[in-house]
Amino acid sequence: PGICDMVTIARRLNLTLVLPELDKRSFWADPSDFGDIFDVNHFINSLRDELKIVKALPLKLQLKTRRRLYSMPPISWSNDTYYLKRVLPLARKHKVIHFNKTDARLSNNGIPVHLQMLRCRVNFEALRFTPQIEALGRKLISTLQRSGEFVVLHLRYEMDMLSFSGCTHGCSDKETEELTRMRYAYPWWKEKEIDSESKRLQGLCPLTPEEIALVLKALGFSKDTLIYIASGEIYGGERRLAALKAAYPNLVRKEKLLSSDELWPFQNHSTQMAALDYMVSIASNVFIPSYDGNMARVVEGHRRYSGFRKTILLDRTKLVELLDHFQGGSLSWDEFSAAVKEAHQYRMGQPTDRRAIPGRPKEEDYFYANPQECVGSSSMGRLRDVS
Repeated sequence: PGICDMVTIARRLNLTLVLPELDKRSFWADPSDFGDIFDVNHFINSLRDELKIVKALPLKLQLKTRRRLYSMPPISWSNDTYYLKRVLPLARKHKVIHFNKTDARLSNNGIPVHLQMLRCRVNFEALRFTPQIEALGRKLISTLQRSGEFVVLHLRYEMDMLSFSGCTHGCSDKETEELTRMRYAYPWWKEKEIDSESKRLQGLCPLTPEEIALVLKALGFSKDTLIYIASGEIYGGERRLAALKAAYPNLVRKEKLLSSDELWPFQNHSTQMAALDYMVSIASNVFIPSYDGNMARVVEGHRRYSGFRKTILLDRTKLVELLDHFQGGSLSWDEFSAAVKEAHQYRMGQPTDRRAIPGRPKEEDYFYANPQECVGSSSMGRLRDVS
């Protein structure tokens, strides 16, 4: 999404865009460059009718910026007026402007329709993975489809997710201590003291593998359902997946479907491994995220864009309440299952208006999860016309 926003801003300001740089200082320390993940030539050529994109600054400007590069983080959730009135004069003055942060820098709403359409065009058409990633992703999808329909479960139960969110429900005291130590070890993570159960009751934690097993069963997924786990390394490993695997024996991951030789080029490159999961997630018959992080929301939007493919958006606040009642004995299985089905009747990725909250953009529905300007019949037609 940050890349899509930057393309759209460059187009609006009639500026040349230098190929984006990826953050290599994050927790995952992935050394991948843009060209290691995306097809650079396709990205540049598919957008040449909208704006100019270059792989690097011209030598003259490289020499100038070595001495002094004007760098700034644009204000988050800004509309195009901010970029026209505040950013464009800076670009004219300094010739080169470097955005050192690009997350959520463009508003969800209040943006001209043609710019919203461009965001979609970039996200769903111009950003194509490298031929190597695409080939292996297609092999994964083909292998899964040979077995019939399949579900992708985006299971956000990795160590960093639990540590930084403070979500330790179901963890042992030793695990909770380990996750807490990790959170304190990273000074850039400001929130240290976290009440795990309070967050869970507010629906702010990913569901545990054990909880997911009960929810899938309540939703009506049979024991023989083929489920692909899209995630990094699960905290607690196979032991923590035991209940889910007992309920759904046809549980697979890319590491099980591909040989070590096939995956070797992508090892230690978390973003490239995630790209494989992304491709499988888009192709699945059903997509179920256990938490609404960036990947889950963009997959949701991509599936809407692809024809409102079934995406079950779990109501974690309601589910935690129902799970606690069921496990506490105050709800029978039939009552629990009926309540889970009812709670998700209208959370299956159907067409819906994106919620806008004036003055509170962070609480709005996220544009990339529901790019409604791009999914109507007339919008799709216009998008195809310019592609």
